Amino acid sequence: MACGFRRSIACQLSRLLDLPPENLIKSISAVPISRKEEVADFQLSVDSLLGNNNDHSRPDVQVQATRLAEKLKCDTVVSEISTGQGTVNFKINRELLTKTVLQQVIKDGSKYGLNSELFSGLPQKKIVVEFSSPNVAKKFHVGHLRSTIIGNFIANLKEALGHQVTRINYLGDWGMQFGLLGTGFQLFGYEEKLQSNPLQHLFEVYVQVNKEAADNKNVAKSAHEFFQRLELGDMQALELWQKFRDLSIEEYVRIYKRLGVHFDEYSGESFYREKSQEVLKLLDSKGLLQKTIKGTAIVDLSGNGDPSSICTVMRSDGTSLYATRDLAAAIDRMDKYNFDTMIYVTDKGQKKHFQQVFQMLQIMGYDWAERCQHVPFGVVQGMKTRRGEVTFLEDVLNEIRSRMLQNMASIKTTKEVENPQETAERVGLAALIIQDFKGVLLSDYQFSWDRIFQSRGDTGVFLQYTHARLHSLEETFGCGYLNDFNIACLQEPQSVSILQHLLRFDEVLYRSSQDLQPRHIVSYLLTLSHLAGMAHKTLHIKDSPPEVAGARLHLFRAVRSVLANGMKLLGITPQAGQPTKVFFPYK
Repeated sequence: MACGFRRSIACQLSRLLDLPPENLIKSISAVPISRKEEVADFQLSVDSLLGNNNDHSRPDVQVQATRLAEKLKCDTVVSEISTGQGTVNFKINRELLTKTVLQQVIKDGSKYGLNSELFSGLPQKKIVVEFSSPNVAKKFHVGHLRSTIIGNFIANLKEALGHQVTRINYLGDWGMQFGLLGTGFQLFGYEEKLQSNPLQHLFEVYVQVNKEAADNKNVAKSAHEFFQRLELGDMQALELWQKFRDLSIEEYVRIYKRLGVHFDEYSGESFYREKSQEVLKLLDSKGLLQKTIKGTAIVDLSGNGDPSSICTVMRSDGTSLYATRDLAAAIDRMDKYNFDTMIYVTDKGQKKHFQQVFQMLQIMGYDWAERCQHVPFGVVQGMKTRRGEVTFLEDVLNEIRSRMLQNMASIKTTKEVENPQETAERVGLAALIIQDFKGVLLSDYQFSWDRIFQSRGDTGVFLQYTHARLHSLEETFGCGYLNDFNIACLQEPQSVSILQHLLRFDEVLYRSSQDLQPRHIVSYLLTLSHLAGMAHKTLHIKDSPPEVAGARLHLFRAVRSVLANGMKLLGITPQAGQPTKVFFPYK
């Protein structure tokens, strides 16, 4: 990829440097576009060859770059060779660049950027991604939104790269909260309310029983006893718990459908209540389990009593804990899936928990623990609806749809939209996802309704606008122009900038595949949209000669195709239709 240009440069370099081309390919990078001047298409960092630190200004590095450039020759692929600070720069033959990039985008379709030499030799792996993981019998809390969309992105990216991905939703469906909920439902629950609005009713019951338990020791004791009955397999307690679980999953599936997210497996802590006892026996047999004065069981990961390295794995009554069930789940998944990598997507507050789980797996003798990876993320702050502080995800989704519908209704020239609710939700979700994915995942960020719905600037609304506008161009002019094109008609600076940017898509995908950060793709797509917007103002199709119009339409179709590919990886469904007059107050 980079349409074979990178390999062509690497082959010429390999003859001079006596190194295999494969060793050079990742040292040759596409040059980011510049608005100030025309730049080369690729550059070779001399430092990366010498294994030095990135001090491009050192005289010896400059000398090396100059000497290397002097020995290299232009050919049918490279039309110009120059040097920069510690780099050798390569400019690709402009007609070859135009023809090759556009043909490659159309030929590869959804695989454009993925059939790259950067990914050559990449072994196909079995990957498990655990994400979302809401707590059963509670309404889907907005805190689980980030885990859901980040996990979905990671799974999408891994699948696109050809890996076998299993998406697991590991529900919080076990623990002392079910003791409280079981007792609470017996005291305050109504079957009719449970059937009509299950999660709202269970939420109300849970709030009420927590208040009671704080003031009444008998209620707290009853809750403890109810959970013990669950752990011991009491049929009546399990029947009530199963009802809560089934009703919760029904609600969650409905919300996931709105988000465009799916899972291969709905698992949960409850699956491992028995297997967690086996984990405790194994820890004990290896001499790792220690009993405290209070009767709890702990594992000292430091070996010297360091309080920060102590992990509690059993309550004093013998019931399991979150960590114990996570150990059992990891062991079970390795038996079931024989994974090469398992990725947990949770907030950064669980960083220590996963460090301890992975460490315990290691000392239990499971060498595959090193294949487990935690992808942490920061907290969203200030997420409020018009009614005040938001707690539940569905409130956010409804607010997004409502505000987008309001935007649509405010445009006087609005044409009739076939599915206004669906359009509003699709564009609104793009706005939400792009705001979330623009920064480093580990960072906290301040949520802003005003920023999220801006149609200008770096927003999801702008991405959807651009895609819809380009789709509309194809629908309006496509029939007569999309057979062949004259590459000589695409040599304007705006065209060249777009082609250079399209050239970089594989590197962006490679970066995201390495650090699992969606921001690289987001930044790339926003730049692509801005380039397309500027080009659309000057590279007219209407009233242009057929040869020119056809070439430009090919260029815009390539942009739309790559834009759609990137959006789908992020978990966004690209919007088609008439853009400006339908759902964007964009001038």
